[in-house]
Amino acid sequence: MLDNRPDLPPEIARRRTFAIISHPDAGKTTLTEKFLLFGGAIQMAGQVRAKGEARRTRSDFMAMEKDRGISVSASAMSFDFTNKHNTFRFNLVDTPGHSDFSEDTYRTLTAVDAAIMVIDGAKGVESQTQKLFEVCRMRDLPILTFCNKMDRESRDTFEIIDEIQENLAIDVTPASWPIGVGRDFIGCYDILRDRLELMDRADRNKVAESVEINGLDDPKLAEYVPEDQLNTLREELEMARELLPPLDPAAMLEGSLTPIWFGSAINSFGVKELMDGIATYGPQPQIQSAEPRQILPEETKVSGFVFKVQANMDPKHRDRVAFVRMASGHFKRGMKLTHVRTKKPMAISNPVMFLASDRELAEEAWAGDIMGIPNHGQLRIGDTLTEGEALRVTGIPSFAPELLQGVRAGDPLKSKHLEKALMQFAEEGAAKVFKPSIGSGFIVGVVGALQFEVLASRIELEYGLPVRFEASQFTSARWVNGAQQAIDKFVESNKQHISYDHDGDIVYLTRLQWDIDRVARDYPDVTLTATKEMMV
Repeated sequence: MLDNRPDLPPEIARRRTFAIISHPDAGKTTLTEKFLLFGGAIQMAGQVRAKGEARRTRSDFMAMEKDRGISVSASAMSFDFTNKHNTFRFNLVDTPGHSDFSEDTYRTLTAVDAAIMVIDGAKGVESQTQKLFEVCRMRDLPILTFCNKMDRESRDTFEIIDEIQENLAIDVTPASWPIGVGRDFIGCYDILRDRLELMDRADRNKVAESVEINGLDDPKLAEYVPEDQLNTLREELEMARELLPPLDPAAMLEGSLTPIWFGSAINSFGVKELMDGIATYGPQPQIQSAEPRQILPEETKVSGFVFKVQANMDPKHRDRVAFVRMASGHFKRGMKLTHVRTKKPMAISNPVMFLASDRELAEEAWAGDIMGIPNHGQLRIGDTLTEGEALRVTGIPSFAPELLQGVRAGDPLKSKHLEKALMQFAEEGAAKVFKPSIGSGFIVGVVGALQFEVLASRIELEYGLPVRFEASQFTSARWVNGAQQAIDKFVESNKQHISYDHDGDIVYLTRLQWDIDRVARDYPDVTLTATKEMMV
């Protein structure tokens, strides 16, 4: 992308805002930990596989994540990373890998400028990686790839690269090359800087040793690498240089080429090289699409948008934190910003920055940063905050749920409490909640079955309300669009299928595909959609 925009102010230019995407169990949370370790944000990585209390990783703070060892809510972390030349500000958003929480992840990807794709060296490209990759592709996000678990038995390096190129239709260029595999894995050759990186198996929290060498013919290599492995390395690298494209930073920023690093996150190996790659090649804060015009990061006026709402991060205070991606300007604590949807001013007096589950008051934030704004329900996903101009950030999707169930409170007298809890989760984006126009009760819609479990356990934990989900006659939900008159007529004659979501929008609940086909046939002026833009 060649353009004539001026250089960004240094504070904005040093920011790198990215998400980590992968299939469950590829080692994403471990990689996040090591980023924090190398960024100096934590002193010692909490081993994910350690016993009891010690296995609580820093970025997973909900009780259920601690029990199951999976990340179910995207969390944001900010920390500094210093390489030889500069200090960068990394804003890292960890996303849930479990497919039942993909909607959260899709929205998270609207708030970042690049993605790191983590692949398991033994398993290659898995289904969830592929889905998430397609979302990155839709958004033309630049992607950096980390092939993890090289210290276990893993597949041939060329095979892994081929699979990425074929399955994801993206060019791959090696930034490093593994030496040995599984038990014989000793480290990597850093192609970008002609260095040898050696892994220390004894101390997992130590940064790998790095040996300066002069190219592959340097006799010093033989002191560190056994002869047979050295011969293999030279052959493979020669092939790689002939078969694979060199690193072209412009192609990477367009999203058509991904550099790949090899390593083992649990052994802290290859992580620093990856971080260096993000600092050197990763994009600076990018232009944000919005209506009626785009938002440039270098604009002096502050703007930002909510891409996630997390309720009850601190169970002692019934708080809700809106995660806001700063799109432009230099924010200072205490500023008054306009909440575009309600046109009301909001004084942002206690914004927070996150270091995993620790939060600190943020005195300032720049374009590219991710900031938390505690609020009592005023802020919803898709909301835009500006210094007065009526801008609305676009492209934050809400998907129709694939599973619908009725919900009842264990105690019938507490149905009012249940309604409050459900509205809270709906605004957080954790589930869709529909109020049928006939009869009492609510219908809850989610993307994956595991979400019902999470909801039930959170309603009980956070509201002291045991609930039960029960089968519903409906199987899918569609938003209803069209001219007001056509909609009124449609609603009048389909009352038993009509419900309202938490924004008050009309939703048509269906039992069979036949219901949808019938609407298309009998009501040509009404359209049913499976997504709606999250903005009002």
